[in-house]
Amino acid sequence: MRRAMPAQARPAAQQFPDAPGQDHVQGPGEGPGGAGRDTLRTEFAFELPRGYVDESGTVHRHGVMRLATARDELIPLRDDRVRENSAYLSVVLIARVITRLGTVEDVHAGIVEDLFASDLAFLQDFYRRINAEGHTRAAVTCPSCQEHFAVDLAGGRLGES
Repeated sequence: MRRAMPAQARPAAQQFPDAPGQDHVQGPGEGPGGAGRDTLRTEFAFELPRGYVDESGTVHRHGVMRLATARDELIPLRDDRVRENSAYLSVVLIARVITRLGTVEDVHAGIVEDLFASDLAFLQDFYRRINAEGHTRAAVTCPSCQEHFAVDLAGGRLGES
């Protein structure tokens, strides 16, 4: 079952579908037309460090993850694969919340299983950030000059922060 946003919130979300680093809630009057309505951002664009390689050899790096629902976290607990191996929980959960990965729109556990370990670790951290913390930014420190700054884990071009 897919959840849809109310019709009045849809235009605001579609205007900024892949804006990395944008907070998930717009302030009053920030949406189109200054309607003064808060809208919840439910989808977040990301870029995998390595990418998913499909059966034809195409690499898919850009994707979209939606916020998880309580159902998303409960249903995998009834999955026999998860009951046999609790580590499989993250595979099933990540597969439920990724809505698109490159040109692949039907993301399932088999695709997540075929990701490189670094990409799965990235997605697990990304999931935690958007669902628990509400944003995709992380505080980092430059190892050379010790300056503190924020980077957007959703991806982007090299050198952007």
